[in-house]
Amino acid sequence: MGMPRLDDPDLPLADIMSYWPETIPVFLRHKMLCVGCLVGPFHTIVDACAEYHLDQERFMGELISAVAGRS
Repeated sequence: MGMPRLDDPDLPLADIMSYWPETIPVFLRHKMLCVGCLVGPFHTIVDACAEYHLDQERFMGELISAVAGRS
């Protein structure tokens, strides 16, 4: 199966934080309660951005930068 892709719109938040723990500070910086949330295995970035009224492209850019070590 291989490594998941960070830009996969169906990837659950829990998987993102598990595969790329360097993304956790991005969630915390936005005061998102996604870290450790029981809904994390079911919610995606699309869901979280809608819930927290965040621009999805900008947020995804922050996650990608964190993974690349540029945050």
